[in-house]
Amino acid sequence: MLATLARVAALRRTGLVSRRGGGRGLWTGRPQSGTDNMKPLEGVKILDLTRVLAGPYATMNLGDLGAEVIKVERPGTGDDTRTWGPPFVGTESTYFLSVNRNKKSIAVNIKDPKGVKIIKELAAVCDVFVENYVPGKLSAMGLGYEDIDKIAPHIVYCSITGYGRTGPLSQRAGYDAVACAVSGLMHITGPEDGDPVRPGVAMTDLATGLYAYGAIMAGLIHRYKTGRGLFIDCNLLSSQVACLTQVAANYLIGQQEAKRWGTAHGSIVPYQAFKTKDGYLVVGAGNNQQFATVCKILNLPELIDDSMYRTNHLRVQNRKELIKILSTRFEEETTSEWLYLFEGSGVPYGPINNMKNVFAEPQVLHNGLIMEMKHPTAGKISVPVAAPNCIPTSSVRGSPLLHSLSSICHLWRLVMLAIQIRRREAGKRFC
Repeated sequence: MLATLARVAALRRTGLVSRRGGGRGLWTGRPQSGTDNMKPLEGVKILDLTRVLAGPYATMNLGDLGAEVIKVERPGTGDDTRTWGPPFVGTESTYFLSVNRNKKSIAVNIKDPKGVKIIKELAAVCDVFVENYVPGKLSAMGLGYEDIDKIAPHIVYCSITGYGRTGPLSQRAGYDAVACAVSGLMHITGPEDGDPVRPGVAMTDLATGLYAYGAIMAGLIHRYKTGRGLFIDCNLLSSQVACLTQVAANYLIGQQEAKRWGTAHGSIVPYQAFKTKDGYLVVGAGNNQQFATVCKILNLPELIDDSMYRTNHLRVQNRKELIKILSTRFEEETTSEWLYLFEGSGVPYGPINNMKNVFAEPQVLHNGLIMEMKHPTAGKISVPVAAPNCIPTSSVRGSPLLHSLSSICHLWRLVMLAIQIRRREAGKRFC
């Protein structure tokens, strides 16, 4: 009896089991005190079968908000990004470290029936199930939405794929650069007269991760209202096409084919990077008043009432002539001199920073965008903080190590005990 009570106490400390019955709320238990320091998703459990970037980025953001994320990896190798480098910190890939904080890692062979059983038992005590396998793969193993829904009708099941669950491209593996190309983003990115360019970070993956993150949050609210989970279908292609916004609308509504503009904008002039004596400055004039201010700062007041540039429509029509005049003037001063002259003008402006300058930028430091944490093997590391400013960072954990099968078996035994306790306390199957 005493041994059982000790195990229950241990489970409650880990959060696998709550002090109260299940119910239909978002949280399986309520804190007894200290609610001021409680994170928004504290008590929510995420079973994360994703790897690389889109899925891990979504679950990391959920973890930052307090959710308990259990990352399931392949035995021996783990997430692909564990090997992506250099750079490495010891044996740890900085790529992996950048998107896997606030998670616990377990290694499970889901091709083995025993591994499938472990995943199902974990799903039964989790609130969210996230995966990014090619459509049909998990269903063939008995881990598709229909399979999980039978044992965990409360589950919010999010599937992230390259192109969607069905359709002619559904069985293709999805990587950011390819989806970026197919979706049209690469077509509109790069120098005006140059080749298509891949964005400097995997924006298609990141956008999909943010869509998944938002949809999961909505799914948890749906579960709170109805007591039932739901299925979420996210994919790289759909996410990136949705992000084309006005570029897509220009074609769909105005039948205007898109083109590359470099740092410039197709519908606003001036709005681009200008070369200075020693670097680059980005300036945007979104209305006539801002354009007039730019002209005054550049000591080119004659342009304000010039019949070729009086309105934005005219400035777009006469882009080449205007940009040539402005570019010549910008090259006459250094970036720091222009920054001084534009300060307080009300015009949007800023330098093109390298990484060193980004993390020395006073506003970046003021916003607290550098998060320091301890890692078991890499030691003290720094990563960019999540953007929402509602997240306390005092309890942030570094990315997890890849754990062995023996630790998984132990965790599974704890999960089984947790299920038994929950059923007994709630008087019914947890839902």
